[in-house]
Parts: sequence; C-alpha cells; structure tokens
Amino acid sequence: MSLKIYNTLTRTKEEFKPLEPGKVKMYVCGPTVYGYIHIGNARPVIFFDVVRRYLESVGYEVTYAVNFTDVDDKLIKKAAEMGVTVPEVADLFVQKYYEDTKGLGVREATLHPRVTQNMTEIIDFISGLVEKDYAYEAGGDVFFRTAKFPEYGKLSHQNLEELQYGIRVDVDERKESPQDFVLWKAAKPGEISWSSPWGEGRPGWHIECSAMIRKYLGDSIDIHGGGLDLTFPHHECEIAQSEGLTGQRMTNYWMHNGFVNVNDEKMSKSLGNGINVHELLKSIPGEVIRYFMLSGHYRNPLNFSDEAVEQARGSLARIENCLSALKHRLKTAEAGEVDPEIAAAVRNAQQQFESKMNDDFNTPDAITAVFELVNAANPYINREQVTAPTLELLLKQFEAMDQVLGILAPEAEDLLDEEIEQLIVERTEARKAKNWARADEIRNLLTERGIVLEDTAQGIRWRRS
Repeated sequence: MSLKIYNTLTRTKEEFKPLEPGKVKMYVCGPTVYGYIHIGNARPVIFFDVVRRYLESVGYEVTYAVNFTDVDDKLIKKAAEMGVTVPEVADLFVQKYYEDTKGLGVREATLHPRVTQNMTEIIDFISGLVEKDYAYEAGGDVFFRTAKFPEYGKLSHQNLEELQYGIRVDVDERKESPQDFVLWKAAKPGEISWSSPWGEGRPGWHIECSAMIRKYLGDSIDIHGGGLDLTFPHHECEIAQSEGLTGQRMTNYWMHNGFVNVNDEKMSKSLGNGINVHELLKSIPGEVIRYFMLSGHYRNPLNFSDEAVEQARGSLARIENCLSALKHRLKTAEAGEVDPEIAAAVRNAQQQFESKMNDDFNTPDAITAVFELVNAANPYINREQVTAPTLELLLKQFEAMDQVLGILAPEAEDLLDEEIEQLIVERTEARKAKNWARADEIRNLLTERGIVLEDTAQGIRWRRS
C-alpha cells in the first residue's frame, strides 16, 4: 500500500509522490520565541516529528525545516517587560524550545532558520513582489495586493468576499482592500528595525516563512505543515506571496493538525488554562505526553486532562513491562529456532503498522498494532522454555515501530547503576538466607528509587515505576 496524505488544499487523501524520487522537502511552522511552548504547540512538534521519522523509515531522505520567529510585537513587548533586548529574549526561549522538545523525544530538525538571520532574503522577496505589482508601499508599510492573486482563499476554501468577515484587524485606510496584508512594517520609535527600500522596519509574519522556504528548500516543496489555526490567514498568505512571485505551486501537500483542548475547554488567555510544556515535564514523563498526543488522529481535536494522562501512562506501562520481561527472559533463553506462531504475529504487526501509517499517518491504529504484538509476546514470555531468536525477533520489531513513534524511554534509562545492582544481588542473598526483613527493606529502598522488582519463575525482574 502506498502512502496517502490528506491534503487540506484538495480536502482529499492523495497518493504521496515526492517532487524528487527518494527525497522529501518538508517545512513546519515553528514557534514565536517569546515564551515557553504550550501543550497546543507540542502537538505539531510531536506529530510532524513522527511524519519525518516514518518517511525516513521507508527510505526517504528528508530535509526538514522548522523556523523560529525571533522578532515580532510579542518579542518586543516581552523584551520591555524583562528589561533586555529582543535578541536576548529570542536566544533564551530558543534554548528552552530545544530543551523541552528534547524532553518530548523530538529529534532536532535538519534546519531551524531564524527570521533575523534571513532579513536580506525577506527584503529581496518583498522587492520582487513590488516589481511584479503584487505589492505596494503606503506610509512606510508594504502590503500584498490580494486582488492581484485570483486564487487567494483556495486553501481555506473561501472567496475574497467571505474572507473579509474573517479578518480580525482594524481597517487600515491605506490599504487598497481590507484583505490586503502587511509584508513590511515601518518601525515605531525605539523598536528593533532593519534598513529597507521603504525605510526602517521589520517584516510581517507571513512573508518570513515564504522567504525562508524559498531560500532553504526551493520554490516548491513536498509537505508544508502546521496547526489548523494557521490555515488562514498565515498559510493562505504564504501561498499568495510565494506563488505570486515564483509562478510555481508552493506546496504539493498541506497538512494541518487539530487543536488541543484542556479539560474540554479551548485553551485561551481569558480562561487562564494554558499549560506550558516546561512545567508539564516536571511531573509527567515526555514519553507519556508523546503517547497521549499520538493516541488520537492528528486531524481530530484532543482533550488534555488528568484522566487522559493517566490512561496514556497506563497504556505505555503495558508496553514497557512487556519489553522489560522480554529482555529479562533473553538473559537465560535457550538457542533454537524462531517460534512460527510468533514469527506470524510479528509479520502481522509489521504489516498492520505500515498499513495504518500509510493511511494518512494514522498513529492511534498504528499503536494498536504495537499492542497486538504485546498480546502475542506476553503468553510466550511466560512459557517454561523460550528461544533467544524468538525473543530477539520480538524486540527487533518493537524497536522498529518505536523508531517511528518514539514513545518508549531511551535505552539508557534501562541501565542500573552499580549501587542498585548491588542491592538486587544483596536482596537475592537475603532471600536465600530467609532474611525476609532485609529483603523487604531492600525492596522498599529500590521502590523509593523508582525500581519495581518482580519475582518470577525465571528469577528477579525489574522495571521502572
């Protein structure tokens, strides 16, 4: 089965055909770095990380770009509040982004372009639009002439008359049309600014992505992603700018993830229910957050709640306990042939996983394939006799699926330090000597360290709580 992607532009699932065989150019709108990323920001970060991982797992060479908007009104305001410069605010929260996304198991993108490092390209892009009569200067600002681009509205599936009701900015009398959007803003006194043919100023939001995509990925790319809220106006404006300048189709596949609600309510400043990832990671493992995000289809809304987190935690524990048991049995497993029933279960799980991922990256059903393998592995683990090749086959398949999903704790976390190793040995000796008090004392001590011991017919097995 070939990969199919739901394209927001056409509102249909389309077979994925890259512009260049074997290669994928992918761009996802990144954060405006004036604060920590919140749980809503985390969804596209995690989901498109999985898209990138899956494409690589099936053999594509992926160039993946995620930008940082490091200058805008919010950064200027934050800098004033903190008593520092705009670049200092940006540097601080870019670093926090890297820390928090690493905590979520996200692999760093191929490219992380920053607006302030691409100002020449942005100004050149705007100049090109002015030359082609797609843009005009008014009072130091430069606006895009939407009437010049007949297809404006094709992504959000609205025409110009309908779109005027969705514009949430005050009417600017300098504009030729209410739908015209800003490409370049004249600087206010004391604001950070750059020199341009239209005077000192800085770019508008939409032009930044168009210019950086063109510079780093080219006039046309394969996949452009982001949250559903970016469809209009941001991505709509990107299309108008880029296709107006180049005459080429900007993106072949537009992908948008649904919203994350909190306790059945939309996140908003007025409700004060925003949750930043930096704080969340202090109490919830990144793997649990990641599992939660992937447990629903990316185009559907998700509801973040304590109950949902605990469900994710419990489900993930089932998988981790199975893997822990597999590794434990492998230590004493016999040589021999691969069990034919397990081999068949592995093939079925692999096929189901790939089939669901090929169906518009259906991660919840792909996770179901992981549990099918858990259901096949657990009875085998508990047999009196198991073979090493069978256990290794199971572990290899779990690893292959997790290379895409990234929901399991890093392997390093499975290692015990010398002190805990010694305590486990000491507890074993205490049990042999029937020193039950000492054995229980050690078990309690290990529990405090987050290590749960399980006495099995094959010896002591441990796992993290």
